[in-house]
Amino acid sequence: MATTVRTLPTERGRGGRSWYPVVAILLLVLGVGIYGYLQELSEGMVATGLRNLGPQGGATWGLYISFVIYFVGLSFAGISIAALIRLARLDTLRPIARMAEVLTVICLMLAAMTIVADLGQPLRGIVNLFRYARPQSPFFGTFTMVISGYLFASMVYLYLEGRRDAAVRAAQGAPYARFLRVWAAGYADTEAERERHRRTSFWLSVAIVPMLVTAHSTLGFVFGLQVGRPGWYSALQAPAFVMLAGVSGLGMLIVLAAIARRTLRLPERLGPGLFRSLGLFLFLLLLAYLYFVAVELLTNVYTGSVREREVMAELLGGGYAWLYWSAIAGFVASVALLLGWLVLARLRGSLWPLVVAGLLVNLGAVAKRFLIVVPSQTNGQLLPYSEGSYAPAWTEYAVVAGLLALGALLFLGFAKVFPIIPLPDHKDAARREP
Repeated sequence: MATTVRTLPTERGRGGRSWYPVVAILLLVLGVGIYGYLQELSEGMVATGLRNLGPQGGATWGLYISFVIYFVGLSFAGISIAALIRLARLDTLRPIARMAEVLTVICLMLAAMTIVADLGQPLRGIVNLFRYARPQSPFFGTFTMVISGYLFASMVYLYLEGRRDAAVRAAQGAPYARFLRVWAAGYADTEAERERHRRTSFWLSVAIVPMLVTAHSTLGFVFGLQVGRPGWYSALQAPAFVMLAGVSGLGMLIVLAAIARRTLRLPERLGPGLFRSLGLFLFLLLLAYLYFVAVELLTNVYTGSVREREVMAELLGGGYAWLYWSAIAGFVASVALLLGWLVLARLRGSLWPLVVAGLLVNLGAVAKRFLIVVPSQTNGQLLPYSEGSYAPAWTEYAVVAGLLALGALLFLGFAKVFPIIPLPDHKDAARREP
């Protein structure tokens, strides 16, 4: 190795007293989720709250599809932040680059697992995908680009960005050295190799950014191109999907960065400038998304068809009103918290307004995803069917909770064996040495 860091890096989790109880709780929740899925697998979709449209008055898409969209949205902000850090040289945000990359890979894996849970009989669904796939369908583009190509590109990016840190940690005799040497794959920290690594990562970032926008727009087209489904058919679906994906992903990164700052005790790496940039980006994206919400609301209420107004009436004052207005209140409260934190100097000494805003926008994002998926299936039918209803069964809640627990376990496990914050480069390391 051309350069080494003398002190053992602290960017890797140590597994303190709270680590094992947290892991135990997450494993318990995961076990409940597995049990719920086994119930669904043995009894069929009747074990869920999902029913056919029309005469059965139900919804064929529910909580599972809502979380598919949510997980894919989280992945969007993760890899886009990591790519833009490389392309725009956003050095202030560089400490959270790997955190964002890991978030992307985990969330895409969770999205794929959620789709499997929604299929009911996953083997039959996977076989039929190859037998009856139509490349011109938005569904085909979503599952191939988002879940396959997008996941593969994100894993390659994570691998490339982690090679140097794996080599440094292996040279220091860190635990799991064999795994680290395999990851490093013979990386030598020479100037020529660093330049080759920078060039490769740059061009991969260039390829990833348009893939992100295309993939998430395609996910929005799954709903926005459904001309026979009032509430879905809208030109704003694709850009709104991209915007809310950025909002939820940035909010999650703020929460993860704040937790890492406290648990790893790295205030100098995760400094005020990083959180100020994240808070500003989240504030601007949130304002843009609320503008989209206002435009859609005014358009559907004043100029929408009779069926579209039925869907909006159900959202604004019907059975879904409590969830809709709770989401809007969460977004507005987040704007107020972010504005106060950015403007008032005395609030910037604490990260709690930022963390609360990050949690609120994620809760609001889950609610909005649900409100996009379900109400248009139970209300506003073009055929003469009565209004339907949908309430998730305990199995659906259990499976989703298990998937969330699995995601947290994967993140904690990665942080346990590998630096979740990139190690300082050779220049920064030289400055830190006496």
